[in-house]
Amino acid sequence: MNEDPRAIATRLTELDDVTGVWAVAGRRLEAGDAAFVAGLGIAMWQRHGQDANPPWQYRSAFDHVLRLLALAPGRIDEALRLMAVTIDRRRARYAASLLASAHSADELTQVFRGPASDELRACVRQESILRSAEIGHPWNAPWHPLAWLPPALTPLEGRPGLPSYHVNGGSRDTPGLAVTPARRSGTAQPARATTTEAESTAIGTAVANWAEGSNGRIEARTFALDAELPPDALPATLVSLGLKSYHKPKSSPGPCSATQAWQQLFLAASGGGAYNDGDYGAYGRLFAWQSVAALVGAPPETPASEVEAMALASSWHWFAGTTKWFDDVAWDIGLAVVSPDRRRLAVLAATDTD
Repeated sequence: MNEDPRAIATRLTELDDVTGVWAVAGRRLEAGDAAFVAGLGIAMWQRHGQDANPPWQYRSAFDHVLRLLALAPGRIDEALRLMAVTIDRRRARYAASLLASAHSADELTQVFRGPASDELRACVRQESILRSAEIGHPWNAPWHPLAWLPPALTPLEGRPGLPSYHVNGGSRDTPGLAVTPARRSGTAQPARATTTEAESTAIGTAVANWAEGSNGRIEARTFALDAELPPDALPATLVSLGLKSYHKPKSSPGPCSATQAWQQLFLAASGGGAYNDGDYGAYGRLFAWQSVAALVGAPPETPASEVEAMALASSWHWFAGTTKWFDDVAWDIGLAVVSPDRRRLAVLAATDTD
């Protein structure tokens, strides 16, 4: 194979198999020529990366080159050179996740000194926070949406599940909780629907990618109760609400912690559903917080510390997979949240399948 980057990029769509391109890039990186690998990625992007529907050969070869540089020790400088030319705002989330998974906080300070976009920098900072690492660089962007997030992991978040990457792939967790179903003993309490379109959208923020990029379905609703909801009345009350996701349940919801709920929402937002890759760690963190805020009824722009206090004071219940509405494959979320005064009930159900 001609190892000139432009020649490879030109002939890319003629290939039935791009493993030869992978091999060239890997061999040159192993020989210490990271500049060649970055140049190859840039050449491929210049040829195909701006197409509305890039060919599969480009998608596969470019992703391999990006992973090679982002995950390789001591190659952040060339990874950043590649990213500065080729990575758009959306793919910056992915690139940041790759970088943070493979490098220490000290090494990642290069992102804030080199030719990186503000989007990449904001995402790298959040990806590092998710890994309990602090980047010692003063860069800050208070205007950025990620700036709303706490500067360190909070008790509500605990230790989130994060993906692992290698050059040829990776792995990630999917949502799922084992809870003890509540006894069905209480009677249904009168409730009236209060859901607005904005509220429904906000509650479903963490799972929106399942519907937008895969086969997902979402039900997000809120209800007001005329009197305090007794703890044992939740199962019967849920049945009475006319929910599509909780019709003829096979079992009752079980209690879970606010931290468990946040972590499930984070997995859904960051890892995606059956046919998409989600929003990665930085925005996955933001979207999980936004869903929690809407579930507990926090007004928009409420500080994260107040959202956390409301979440920890609320009662959380998990009911994923309890009815036929759920696909019950690997991507199910079912949360019912009762406010501290037990006069408000919020529900988020989501499911996806391959």
